[in-house]
Amino acid sequence: MSRERQLAEAFVALSDTYAPQFDPLSLFHRLVHSCRDLLDVNAAAVMIADGRGDLKTMATTDEDAAFAELLQKHNGRGPCMDCYRTGVPVSVPDMAAEHERWPALATAMTEAGYACLQAVPVRLHERTLGVLTLLRRRSGDLPEDDLHIAQALADSAALALMHWSTEPTRIDDIVTRVQSVIAAKATLEIAKGMVAQYTGSTVADAAHLLNAYVYEQGLRLTETAYALVTRALTPAAVTEARPRH
Repeated sequence: MSRERQLAEAFVALSDTYAPQFDPLSLFHRLVHSCRDLLDVNAAAVMIADGRGDLKTMATTDEDAAFAELLQKHNGRGPCMDCYRTGVPVSVPDMAAEHERWPALATAMTEAGYACLQAVPVRLHERTLGVLTLLRRRSGDLPEDDLHIAQALADSAALALMHWSTEPTRIDDIVTRVQSVIAAKATLEIAKGMVAQYTGSTVADAAHLLNAYVYEQGLRLTETAYALVTRALTPAAVTEARPRH
């Protein structure tokens, strides 16, 4: 498949808010995986700001604990917070050269095997909602075309977030909607932990099982996670489900 066709499909997937399986957590999952598949990057994550301005991770291309810990280093100080506060992209082509400026982050990135970071604002018109983080294992600036594509994908996701509900919304409603998505992500983390404990596997493996279950059963990830946490759905049902035919 050509890159042009992949791009077209990525934008359609992000903007199709009427799809039966569409929910905000799936939206961010599609965003980060589209970036990894289409751009010259090795990993991607999207973080959305809560009511206090702290960045909360919504989706990543890597589910392991080390990557999650790396993302936590972005709160408070760092290129991602700078990107969120200013609303403009921030490029760090060689993180090792920024050790004095961001020692904790530079160390964490080096230990994780990443050398370059690009932060792209997730924005709705003039309001910045969060940051799309792109990581590469080699140093150097992200190609300019890739940066433009990343920004377009991030903006498309922000618009989709505003319109994913069938209820009429105003621009000011986005604050409430963002907070509901953050709450849904917290529920998802509990649900992944429940599946991991039941199967005796890692949280990363549990995430793959959940994603496969909602895809195969034609369900919404947000609703499935809530059903698990409220005991309306059992981990056994997730792990033993058969694909639809």
